[in-house]
Amino acid sequence: MLFERIISRGLAHYSYLVGDKNDAIVIDPRRDHEVYIEKASLEGMRISHILETHRNEDYLVGSMDLAKRTGAKVWHVDDQWDYMYGKAAIPDQKWKIGRLVIEAIPTPGHTPGSMSYLLRDSKGLAWAIFTGDTLFAGDVGRIDLLGEEMASEMAGLLYESIFQRLLPLGDGVVVCPAHGAGSVCGESISERPWTSIGLERISNLRLKAKSKEDFIEALLQTHLERPPYFRKMEKINLQGEPILSTIPVPRPLSPRDFADLVDDAQIVDTRMELGFAAAHVPNAQFIWLNGLASFAGWFLSYERPILLVTEGNDTKEVVHILIRLGFDDISGFLAGGMLSWHMAGLQSYSQQTIHVQDLCHLLDESFKPSILDVRSEPELNNDGRISGAQHIHITQISERRAEVPKDRKVYIFCGSGLRSMIAASYLERHGWKDLVVILGGIAGWKSVKCPIKRSDAIEL
Repeated sequence: MLFERIISRGLAHYSYLVGDKNDAIVIDPRRDHEVYIEKASLEGMRISHILETHRNEDYLVGSMDLAKRTGAKVWHVDDQWDYMYGKAAIPDQKWKIGRLVIEAIPTPGHTPGSMSYLLRDSKGLAWAIFTGDTLFAGDVGRIDLLGEEMASEMAGLLYESIFQRLLPLGDGVVVCPAHGAGSVCGESISERPWTSIGLERISNLRLKAKSKEDFIEALLQTHLERPPYFRKMEKINLQGEPILSTIPVPRPLSPRDFADLVDDAQIVDTRMELGFAAAHVPNAQFIWLNGLASFAGWFLSYERPILLVTEGNDTKEVVHILIRLGFDDISGFLAGGMLSWHMAGLQSYSQQTIHVQDLCHLLDESFKPSILDVRSEPELNNDGRISGAQHIHITQISERRAEVPKDRKVYIFCGSGLRSMIAASYLERHGWKDLVVILGGIAGWKSVKCPIKRSDAIEL
């Protein structure tokens, strides 16, 4: 028997491969699908069915590509939309996989046609439930994807799905969601790698609601951001076809060849912040590797090709993350990295940085610097605010950049310095010259007892 969860780094996306005897089934596959074929083949299994839990909006699904490779049948949901592939799964539909049975359970709320899939063992015992974006560890699915006018209705559907269909399955049933901690599909998904109906019943704050009305009201108070790339993902995922038929393999480019392409491309530098600060290709957009899935959709365009500056052997992983988000037009990467760039005698920029202690000293000397804080509102409320700082969340920098002063030095602050470097590189690309990234962020700020202002306005 085979039961495996495949984790897509950065996106915190979970897909599943379940098999028995000679058959296997895949749930919510990602676009770079080779992993499913390899794992099933090693067990002597053929992938016969592919199930989707909902129309995805945060990544490109790999159902059709995987079906072409394996001959598997694809079953989508949300059949009120015009899918151009597969067949619609229906409530109570069953699929037999060796001695196992998987049963479709309608769980609308995140999307109108969301479906969960109950896995029963050879004796018919309910064992695991694949919940998609309906129920997570520590959270429930977002209900805003159809717009604010539909949010209340969707929250009501989600309540019924969870309390009337999922919780009655029994405390021992393992919950297998489509996302883990760090996903944009939930506000407070727990870091628990595995969970169950019983664990969620006693620990998930969303499930503590005393009534349907309380549940709906609490969800309506949630304000998750909607990355701009979601719309493109939704459209492509209805078509079922990828932007390209194959995964791109970017060319290694000499520094001179790379330089010849920069005017017509967007440069993405995925090294860590200190390396980027020391030297980077002019007009490069910094997004460190582990943050690429979270921020590429906010700062990159689908309209221009991408050039990569990576570190070590990261290029392949960078490409996989980008193509999961639909960024297929990758022209190449800088062979030899920044060392080769400098050896070719080409110009590079650097980014000024300071430690939190240095800024604290400036404040102690009654200096009033212009501070741009790019942390989120919950971070500001939980960790405290810097008195006098301008607050623009990192995801709003592109639309609100005109509010950032150009006539004086701006110190950029976040939780660690990583998002500050994203903001600095973006602003630099758009004409800002005098920017300083504060290394250490709020963690360093607290550790040296610099002044912060709590939400109750008491300065510490």
